[in-house]
Amino acid sequence: MSYRRSPTRFLLHYIRVRPWTFLSLGLLVVASSTCSIGVQYALKLLIDAMTGSDRIRAAVYTFLAAFLALVVLESALQRAAALTLGHATVKSGVDIRLDMVDYLTGHQMPFFQNQRAGSLGHRVSGLAGIFGSIVHRLLQEVTPPLIAFVGAMIIFVSIDPAMAAVLGVIFVVVTVVLVLLGLRGHVHHKAFAERAGTVGGELVDLIGNIWVVKAFAAHQRELSRLQGFLDDEASAQRRGWFFVERMRGLHDLALAILVGGTLIWAIGRWSAHAISTGDVVVISTMTFRILHGSRDLAMALIDTSQQFSYLRETLDIIGVPQTLGDAPAASRLRVGEGRVELSQVTFGYDPAHPVLHDLSLVIPAGQKVGVVGPSGAGKSSLLQLIQRFQDPQAGHVAIDGQDIREVTQESLRDALAVVPQEVMLFHRTVMENIRFAKPDASDEEVHRAAQTAGCDEFIRRLPHGYDSIVGERGTNLSGGQRQRIGIARAFLKNARIVLLDEATSALDSESELEVQNGLDALIENRTVIAVAHRLSTIAGFDRVVVLADGRIVEDGPPQQLLRQKGGAFRQLWVMQVEGLDRSTGISAAGERLRHLSDRSRERLQHLMRSAWQGVTERT
Repeated sequence: MSYRRSPTRFLLHYIRVRPWTFLSLGLLVVASSTCSIGVQYALKLLIDAMTGSDRIRAAVYTFLAAFLALVVLESALQRAAALTLGHATVKSGVDIRLDMVDYLTGHQMPFFQNQRAGSLGHRVSGLAGIFGSIVHRLLQEVTPPLIAFVGAMIIFVSIDPAMAAVLGVIFVVVTVVLVLLGLRGHVHHKAFAERAGTVGGELVDLIGNIWVVKAFAAHQRELSRLQGFLDDEASAQRRGWFFVERMRGLHDLALAILVGGTLIWAIGRWSAHAISTGDVVVISTMTFRILHGSRDLAMALIDTSQQFSYLRETLDIIGVPQTLGDAPAASRLRVGEGRVELSQVTFGYDPAHPVLHDLSLVIPAGQKVGVVGPSGAGKSSLLQLIQRFQDPQAGHVAIDGQDIREVTQESLRDALAVVPQEVMLFHRTVMENIRFAKPDASDEEVHRAAQTAGCDEFIRRLPHGYDSIVGERGTNLSGGQRQRIGIARAFLKNARIVLLDEATSALDSESELEVQNGLDALIENRTVIAVAHRLSTIAGFDRVVVLADGRIVEDGPPQQLLRQKGGAFRQLWVMQVEGLDRSTGISAAGERLRHLSDRSRERLQHLMRSAWQGVTERT
């Protein structure tokens, strides 16, 4: 079983990474705790030397020196343990987060579609804190009380075995009772954790949709809604606090009774000359220490149990098995001219309901293929299979004659340049976002890519030019600007195969024409597979593939397909031409089109009408 599937295996895995560090840490904790017991016993010997009948001065100073030496040694060992613990947990925290992000990014896209990004990020960061918290509690809050108990029993047995037995039983009973009571309160802590998680999710959702809140004047309404969640969280938190404080109060009462009873017993034994004054002192201090430690031990065990529960919950989410990985002997893709082949591919997100049915498609190197069809026909699924975001249930996909399941996913995606419908940008500078495709690219290479994509001019008009921050997901830029930066990123990658997933369908007509200029340059001399909603973007392509119900219903050059009366591609084209004619008439879209530049309007209409007129003349 993977260490990500079990909290215990998870902890042991990262302890084994630094075995000597954690071994040294354990020895330091044990040594410092032992010194604390030694301090109490040295104090007993000092008091006995001072109050004894012989009162030897040399013995007094000897025990005083031992007492002070143990105090200093205990402090030094505690500081060394704290520094070692800090070093170990900080370094382990870095490893944990890197490992978890590495594993997390190996999940397929459906995993991320079903999870909140903010919640996943919080859980990854939280794992490092949980590891440090569990290690701290086990070594600093669980181990010292146990060592104190063992040391106290050894001292008590040397003084009065009966007293040692009674106090030992009391310690065990008090600790067990506190743990059982604490576990009963786990329901309160769990309820608070759930409410806190809900509040965190609501806050992320609210901030992420702040535009909607403002646009619909929902500020007060959303505050009132959030207050309801916050009130529920506060109520759960109060219930947990009150339970813990009641438990602590009960323990303090028991502590007072037991320490008082022990002192009465010890003083009675001292009055009968059965024990020394130093014995009374060490009995009182050690009794208080072990009974007070029982509470700390119980609370630490309860908290550790809760941390284990949270760790298990987080690992159940992040550590689920990856559904798609590299083959054991996967090699890097040997990039050739860019030939793409799908052979008898059947695929469905739910295997019982295939999206693509026995689909075969060969795209020679350098060919530009447009993929069109109604919604749900399987167009985007086709691109996902080529990128190996999914594997088909039957058939295979090959690039330059290599089955993509037999090559590493990283090398496969390194051979592809993708421009999606909505380009995702990091909250970084324009320069960093373009350079993301090729981290070692020089500034000059980035500038050339931007110029070719037609975005250098508007970038230089930004407040800080290429050093301007684009905002989260590129919100400081318009849709057309984001799209052109995405094209520049694809240019910089300089891959042989280019995938366009409705790269202009979300843009207005003017932005589409600006972006189309960049796309025209990008696809030159490359293998291109373009899923298109606006047919004008593929009018000059070598070939068009029409999908319907997961099958290829037409395949050929666009002009040839337009001449087929009643053909699927011809029908799609007619609908768009008629929609364009209506938009120049009475529709609201026509109003926007009339305000476009003459050059933009003429080019868009020319692309659509010239092709249509050419077909009607032939038919």
